[in-house]
Amino acid sequence: MRRSRSTAAALLTMLALLTVSIAPVAAGGPSGEAKAKAKHQRIVKYWTAERIANASTRDFVRNADGSFSMIKARPNKGKPGGGGGHNVIGASWNGGGAILKISGKVLFTMDSGDYICSGTVAKDASNNDRSIVVSAGHCAYDAADGGFARNWTFYPEFDTSPSYDCPTAKWGCWTATALAVHNGFAQAGGFNTQATTYDWSFAALGTGGKAGNLLEQAVGTLPISFSAPAVGAQTFNFGYPAAGKYHGSDLVYCADQVFLDPQNQNLTLGIDCDMTGGSSGGPWLAGFVSSTGIGTVDSVNSYGYGGVKKEYGPRFNSTTQATFNAAVSASGNVLVGTAP
Repeated sequence: MRRSRSTAAALLTMLALLTVSIAPVAAGGPSGEAKAKAKHQRIVKYWTAERIANASTRDFVRNADGSFSMIKARPNKGKPGGGGGHNVIGASWNGGGAILKISGKVLFTMDSGDYICSGTVAKDASNNDRSIVVSAGHCAYDAADGGFARNWTFYPEFDTSPSYDCPTAKWGCWTATALAVHNGFAQAGGFNTQATTYDWSFAALGTGGKAGNLLEQAVGTLPISFSAPAVGAQTFNFGYPAAGKYHGSDLVYCADQVFLDPQNQNLTLGIDCDMTGGSSGGPWLAGFVSSTGIGTVDSVNSYGYGGVKKEYGPRFNSTTQATFNAAVSASGNVLVGTAP
């Protein structure tokens, strides 16, 4: 049977359309999921035993003239004693519960070297492709030291199995796909009074760990509040200090009443606490229940004063929430808002 010219032309047009639609698939590169997995593996591979051994704390201490200095220290071998009650200025957390699992250690790289901090998995009900870890701004960004941190890695429940080796760590490790910091911190011109009032960061983490799942699926989350605690309110703060009497592999806590820092224009919050470098980014928890290890994150460890057993943190507020919201949807590192 002879086809008409119009039929033949229609067949050729259909074939051309099929070719156009199929070609991009055949020539396309790796999927987004494959790229994310490759990046995760690259970061995990970066953290060799030597690099981890040379990682330092990134601790900011205020000097007598009002300026701040960064103090770098390697983990010590000391170990604090246990504690109890409502007034503790630095003791091993032996209570277990949610805080033990959900808080953890952070490793990251700046131009000047590799560093350690602390962090906590924050509740994020609006996204199912990532988990959010809250830490300090100086654990994610430094304009004078390369900008955003690189090789940002989180180890939950580090206390139980203090290993930086992902396969042998209690839950494994997760790496950041995006970091969110506020421009109030990024454009402060160094670590100063302005920086202290914006010293928070949020890391978006994809799948990882031993089970290849989301961090929150493995260990859970703690709720986060964007309202600062009241002066005089009871708070517990946690972290992995790694200098002085601390060695960096023990979850440590302080418990006391919140006060303002008059030497910082009453813009930041303080608590009696002797934690040292490495605890930066660890959570302040309101309404903390010791029997369950559950509380609401409303600040993070930020800075201290040399020789003074106190630790300070920023007031969480609407700009903190804006930074958090950016991390929830960010596809890469992002600076949020405008500097004051």
